[in-house]
Amino acid sequence: MSKRFGLFVVLVLAGFLGGVLVTGWVRAAESSRVLESPRTAAGAPAAAAAPQQRSAPAASLVPAAGGPDFTRVASQAVKGVANISSLQVVRTRNSPFSNDPFFRYFFGDDEMFGSRDRRSLSLGSGVIISSDGYVVTNNHVVGENVREITIALPDKREIKGKVIGADPDTDIALLKIGVTGLPVVPWADSSQLKVGEWVLAIGSPFQLSQTVTAGIVSATGRANMGFAAYEDFIQTDAAINPGNSGGALINSRGELVGINTGIYSESGGYQGIGFAVPSNLAKRVVADLMQYGGVRRGSIGYLRIEKLTPELAGELGVANTNGALVSQMMRTSEAYDAGVRPGDIVVSFNGTPVDDPSQLQRLIADSKIGSTATIKILRNGRTMEVRLPIVSSASPRVRR
Repeated sequence: MSKRFGLFVVLVLAGFLGGVLVTGWVRAAESSRVLESPRTAAGAPAAAAAPQQRSAPAASLVPAAGGPDFTRVASQAVKGVANISSLQVVRTRNSPFSNDPFFRYFFGDDEMFGSRDRRSLSLGSGVIISSDGYVVTNNHVVGENVREITIALPDKREIKGKVIGADPDTDIALLKIGVTGLPVVPWADSSQLKVGEWVLAIGSPFQLSQTVTAGIVSATGRANMGFAAYEDFIQTDAAINPGNSGGALINSRGELVGINTGIYSESGGYQGIGFAVPSNLAKRVVADLMQYGGVRRGSIGYLRIEKLTPELAGELGVANTNGALVSQMMRTSEAYDAGVRPGDIVVSFNGTPVDDPSQLQRLIADSKIGSTATIKILRNGRTMEVRLPIVSSASPRVRR
């Protein structure tokens, strides 16, 4: 019995000593790897460095070097973005059936109950574009029947402003406050924007002033979104929410590349698809608003144009759906005088191929007033060229 007990003790001691020796060897090996890793990073081959980097778990907690740092750009840009509140008067009917479609279908807009004025407050953002108090925002932030505009500056001052002019077609409005020495966000050339470029959206979502969000340019030249009559939007995934309207879209150099205008959302909140009016378009609109109080655009007279569907293309005998179909026009229009007729398909404008109606509208609107344009049309399977004058679309709007 004593022999067996002695043998058991010897085996236990031998196992304990063996474990100590193995543990010490492993710790020595691990220590040698940690000490060798700086030398490996400096000059050893990448294949040898890989397993040593994986053995250092602390490295995953260190932020990746070379990531975007927007602190300087954001700290300067927020100084040029203001909060805007617009008090409007909206006329509403007193009829208890005004929202009943069945009643309105049979009885129309019933006047027997009269109507009343209701005050409505619109909140948004604006960008300071001149040191003497010019602020650009969205037309839908300003609204109609404006009674009072209040602009809250980043330094907490609240100042009454006035509307210099507004352009519903691009959803741009220009405001003015009687203050000088303001910080300004400089204009950028939005035509130089590239898809994938970093941008910041600055505004007051949900009345949270001077909120900065970051994202990239998702696309340029977006149209047919239903936000405005003239659409040429920058698409971004920088977070844009209610209250961001009229705020600034800033590039990595702190320049204004766009005016945030709308979002595509099924929930009413941010879903990664936001739209901004490009700075080049906004700058051109602002220049007209300053000079005329309204925007002067090119026109060829009234005509209604539609998108070509595969069914229409088949009926008209054309090979594809590129172009803009003239469906209706006035005999007094410049286009009619030049020889354009309903049923014609406009396929190019001054040498630029026309893909859809919205593109043709932009090309006409951007044309110089007083110039002559050459358009190419398809009629009964034949291609024709028509020269027609570019006139002003409308007289300037009165300042409000």
